[in-house]
Amino acid sequence: MDYLLDSIDKVANSILNNVSSKIILLYGEMGTGKTTLVKSLVKALGSKDEVSSPTFSIVNEYETLNDIIYHFDLYRLKDIEEAYNFGIEDYLFSNHWVIIEWPELIEGIIPEDYNRIDLHINVDKSRSITLNFKSNFDKQIC
Repeated sequence: MDYLLDSIDKVANSILNNVSSKIILLYGEMGTGKTTLVKSLVKALGSKDEVSSPTFSIVNEYETLNDIIYHFDLYRLKDIEEAYNFGIEDYLFSNHWVIIEWPELIEGIIPEDYNRIDLHINVDKSRSITLNFKSNFDKQIC
């Protein structure tokens, strides 16, 4: 899907209408718009909290009327041991929304049901977003 920045809220709603679980993994190079997408996802989930990149804090927590959203940025982690030390497994199995930027380091401990979003910058500077989800079956939505 190619979308302009001004339609990111529509993209976020479309993603949330198609996810298979509350775990969303975001893949993409620096500057592809991962945090911008998270801002729209958090808004679409009903949170009024200010969204910022948790690069230094590792995790930010946002509240909705009936749920919690955990937003991770694992870019700075050096090894999986650091993730275990702050309790990543507790978050992953919390049954709350978990949105993770730079999840590569913890792929081996992600529960079976998750959603993968790949973001790419196109030649014309637009973005392409692909949503894949893994459950008891694999399905790709473009």
